[in-house]
Amino acid sequence: GRDGGRGGGRGGGRGAGMKGGKKVVIEPHRFPGIFISRGNEHALCTKNTVPGEAVYGEKRITVEENDVKTEYRVWNPFRSKLAAAVLGGVDNLWIQPGSKVLYLGAASGTSVSHVSDIVGETGVVYAVEFSHRPGRDLINMAKKRTNVIPIIEDARHPLKYRMLIGMVDVVFADVAQPDQARIVALNSHLFLKNEGHCVISIKANCIDSTAAPEAVFAKEVKRLKEENFKPLEQITLEPYERDHAVVIAQYRSQKKK
Repeated sequence: GRDGGRGGGRGGGRGAGMKGGKKVVIEPHRFPGIFISRGNEHALCTKNTVPGEAVYGEKRITVEENDVKTEYRVWNPFRSKLAAAVLGGVDNLWIQPGSKVLYLGAASGTSVSHVSDIVGETGVVYAVEFSHRPGRDLINMAKKRTNVIPIIEDARHPLKYRMLIGMVDVVFADVAQPDQARIVALNSHLFLKNEGHCVISIKANCIDSTAAPEAVFAKEVKRLKEENFKPLEQITLEPYERDHAVVIAQYRSQKKK
């Protein structure tokens, strides 16, 4: 349809609702906390923790069952590396209801809002963003979503925000810096529990624009291994992003006795 283009469905004012409550069926995805809407177009969604509000003009779908209304927000893979990874078929995202997530490179919080939906009331998202302008949007989004803790600091200096963060189950990173592996390691050594996981979005030309993307990804995986991570899987984000990969690794995994 018309919304098929890059970043489709941006507009629609404050997040136009997808009409046709009868036709749209919402099914749980195999990852807890994520849903698939099956209507005219299939879409990934998360259950809106702040019903009636869109965060960045995304579509919203309201489903009514037994007089109970539930609102879902469409999660666009062209605007979120995490959504792209889910649709790309990762084995496990490790982010689920109740998870505590450290999100490095939160930007204005579009993806963070969906992670906030997934982890729900019992979870928490520590969202770190260094740049002040998107940081403002992040803080405004967090006013409504109490499970998001916005931290406007440089992820290279995790000691600056160690007072704000407890131990986490998952570190997600999308910082697009050449030393991203080191940044992830620094934060993980401080905040990631043993056998926790990291999910890292790697943009090849941010790390080395002269090398082939595959070589860049391999080098980053090697760096993670040196920092006590055990890589579990790696997928590219085609067709949603070019020369991007998501790498998922486990931290300090115990040898099976």
